[in-house]
Amino acid sequence: MEQRKLDDLCINTLRMLAVDAVEKANSGHPGMPMGTAAIAYVLWTKFLRHNSRNPLWPDRDRFVLSAGHGSTLLYGLLYLSGYDMSLDDIKNFRQWGSKTPGHPEYDISSGIETTTGPLGQGFGTGVGMAIAQRYLAEYFNRPGYPLFDYHIYAIVSDGDLMEGVSSEAASLAGHLNLGKIIYIYDDNHITIEGPTELAFSEDVGKRFAALGWHVQDIDGYDLGGIGKAIVKAQEEQERPSLIVARTHIAYGSPNKQDTAASHGAPLGSGEVKLTKQNLSWPQEPDFYVPQEVLLHFRKTIERGEGCEKEWQKLFEAYRGKFPELAQQWQMFSERKFISGWKEKIPTFEEADTPVATRSASGKVLNAIAPYIPNLIGGSADLAPSTNTYLKDLGDFGTDHQGRNFHFGIREHAMGSILNGIALSQALIPYGGTFLVFSDYMRPAIRLAAMMKLPVIYVFTHDSIGLGEDGPTHQPIEHLPSLRTIPNLTVIRPADATETAVAWEVALENRDGPIALTLTRQKLPIIDRKKFASATGLKRGAYVLVDPPEGQPEVILLATGSEVHLVLEAYEKLISKGIAARVVNMPSWELFEKQSPGYKDVVLPPEVTARLAIEASCPLGWHRYVGLCGEVIGITTFGASAPYKILFEKFGFTVDNVISKVEAILAGR
Repeated sequence: MEQRKLDDLCINTLRMLAVDAVEKANSGHPGMPMGTAAIAYVLWTKFLRHNSRNPLWPDRDRFVLSAGHGSTLLYGLLYLSGYDMSLDDIKNFRQWGSKTPGHPEYDISSGIETTTGPLGQGFGTGVGMAIAQRYLAEYFNRPGYPLFDYHIYAIVSDGDLMEGVSSEAASLAGHLNLGKIIYIYDDNHITIEGPTELAFSEDVGKRFAALGWHVQDIDGYDLGGIGKAIVKAQEEQERPSLIVARTHIAYGSPNKQDTAASHGAPLGSGEVKLTKQNLSWPQEPDFYVPQEVLLHFRKTIERGEGCEKEWQKLFEAYRGKFPELAQQWQMFSERKFISGWKEKIPTFEEADTPVATRSASGKVLNAIAPYIPNLIGGSADLAPSTNTYLKDLGDFGTDHQGRNFHFGIREHAMGSILNGIALSQALIPYGGTFLVFSDYMRPAIRLAAMMKLPVIYVFTHDSIGLGEDGPTHQPIEHLPSLRTIPNLTVIRPADATETAVAWEVALENRDGPIALTLTRQKLPIIDRKKFASATGLKRGAYVLVDPPEGQPEVILLATGSEVHLVLEAYEKLISKGIAARVVNMPSWELFEKQSPGYKDVVLPPEVTARLAIEASCPLGWHRYVGLCGEVIGITTFGASAPYKILFEKFGFTVDNVISKVEAILAGR
């Protein structure tokens, strides 16, 4: 078969697999895969360095389908290229328990590099992947040994480029000269509501050129032109590349091409027949894959195995010449640290002056960073406030192997970029900002939790305790809001000693992101000779102190700075003859992982008189205080004033705690 006919057959196979999958499911987006199949075909069969027999090969190119609504395109590519994706999986599109959900979900064994769907997140995640590539290259590559030389390819859509996160990420990518990025823009002029001109009239190419990108314009169906554009993008070393490809949504559909009708709904049985007729495609069977197409795509297996073998050969030579670096890569790839790093964690037990937990966090971070070279991160222009700067370890993009990232005032992008860095399978990223600004990052935090990525968030200024900045900066609803995200672990330490333990927990965690929520105001160091060890934080909640004699008749629960208030109240309650127990509860999520027996020891079911104290919205606390318990929380926005006055005005006082306890006991 002549090459052009084979090309067309392969492209139409991708199109019709998508059409049939969406039609069978009676749900999905057939238009995007039909429109971009030619681009994807050229990229995957001629340029993408990947090995379906080992999707974890470290120097593989990354492919991100940022336009995740076109997931059937990716599933077709994976199946045809020999990944762990069968034709039956495609037939099971969008069904319970299938490997082919409506938007791609992270599954590296199947070749899916990242979860996408919320538009713009894939774009930003790809920038994080490129940052990881740059860091690994600067750390490990040596002249003649380009161990990490991979590209990050993505197909992005109008929707991706409209979302603000993409502009933030594109700006940073241009500033950092991330030349390994090659994004192809599916410029099909259609969104769900209709033509893009309804809301989108900018010159995208000029915008990206202004952001420091290398921009090309092509016809999305000129196979030779697509290839030449990718080659030029590969040759561009200093700038990220955007290839603007003019395409047609639902290409080949006689009545739905270039219409919004194909964006989020099946073509319909009648239109499917007309489309197959128009593309000279057999009407039966559905999910038809010509043998010559499968054979052609499967040639990528041999090519991919060859690429990996060449890399393995290079690595063996590298190991012989740079044995220490090769050993370090082994540690990176297993996310292991230099032995003895825990011993470098500073202790604060003997400190006699109060310390803000954000300050304690910074001291811990700087003490251990030299022993954890794959720990990298920064803040959204707030390093002096979040204490996230690694001293003497350089700035990324300026210094060779610099480990400090200046994300700029771009929390949206920081969140998705952290995900991309974590997806390197080698680096542990952290990012810092004020807790109130976690709202900007929420979509990326949610995806990190979904993908179980070991991202660490350093959220400071965790309550009205930040003081005079006022309600715009004072988080009220944020702690319960973050706690609602499945698989996100929120930790709010009570003092500097607990902060050190919290970092230990965060760094040893591999099953999802961690949010450290830290104070601006200084807090006393809890006397651990008098009260329980801070290592209790590892279990989420622990008994800090019990009544001197007998069983407790009331339990006081608190987190963070409010633990100190509760300890003051405890002393007065004991002097009044009230047998109080203080439970420090820095992490609900860690506590929920404990055995029922342990939970009952900390919170005995028979002790129903309970009071929780947290400078936050009280939502969720009744899970622990029960129907007979009370919560001292905040149900309004904050105010501007010195923090001690704010705590007094909002009822976070010893007298109020005692009054509430007495009322609870009186009402039993």
